[in-house]
Amino acid sequence: MKPLDAHDRRILEALQRDAQQPLAELAESVALSRTACWRRIQRLEAEGILEGRVALVNAEKVGLGLTVYVLIKTNQHTEAWSKAFHRVIQDIPEVLESYRMSGEVDYLLKAVVSDMAGYDRLYKKLIAVDLFDVSSSFVMETLKHSTALPLR
Repeated sequence: MKPLDAHDRRILEALQRDAQQPLAELAESVALSRTACWRRIQRLEAEGILEGRVALVNAEKVGLGLTVYVLIKTNQHTEAWSKAFHRVIQDIPEVLESYRMSGEVDYLLKAVVSDMAGYDRLYKKLIAVDLFDVSSSFVMETLKHSTALPLR
């Protein structure tokens, strides 16, 4: 993989701000020709640096106004349990992010639900696998939210 140079970083920053901008505008903003800019984008995609282009949806405006972080502890650390847990997580669309953690918590999940009843439905799906402890924290106010990585 070729190291990122200043042009690559500017392209990535610009695409993180607006992935739908016309190629001509993007190329001009990063001081490249359209062809050179397009080649770089294709290379960044081929190398897996650019993983995809998505639209960001406002969760609250589509009825998913409650964000919850779920901390999970297990006393089972077998491959079979892990596979079962991963299957359960993959089948719950409300779970946006899932991480296996170091420290006192084994897994951290980020989920969005409509309300407390929606969380209860999520919780009942989670406990389909044997869990030792489940603790949840609900977001009261979002102070900062970004999907853009700091590239400089």
